[in-house]
Amino acid sequence: MKKIMFLCTANSCRSQMAEGFAKEFGKGLIEIYSAGLMAAGVHNRAIAVMKEIGIDISNQKSKVIDEDLLRQMDIIVTLCRYAEELCPYTPPEIKRIHWPIKDPVGTIGTEEEIMNEFRRASDEIKEEVNALIKEIHDT
Repeated sequence: MKKIMFLCTANSCRSQMAEGFAKEFGKGLIEIYSAGLMAAGVHNRAIAVMKEIGIDISNQKSKVIDEDLLRQMDIIVTLCRYAEELCPYTPPEIKRIHWPIKDPVGTIGTEEEIMNEFRRASDEIKEEVNALIKEIHDT
């Protein structure tokens, strides 16, 4: 079973959504973790958007990167530039993937416009997670 860690800046939105999708779609195939450069709590709008599509991430916890756990991964996926640039060193045998998903957290506008940005991020992450799981399954 492959071990995957999703990383973003605050482990509040993008990496939490990725963790939720991967747990849902990769059952029995992958072991999933997420973390951030800091822990800021799971964002309420990320929880709401995932709930709209039937995935409950409300019990997930925001965590900072545990470097010992990080070195046990088979794959590390960064979902933002800061995590990609500032992620601790990982041994060369750990596959690193970068998905530059635009952060919906800073969106300004009406509630509907903000939620649409969270939905866009969720849709992009879902596509990436499905492609990654298919790649793992096919190898």
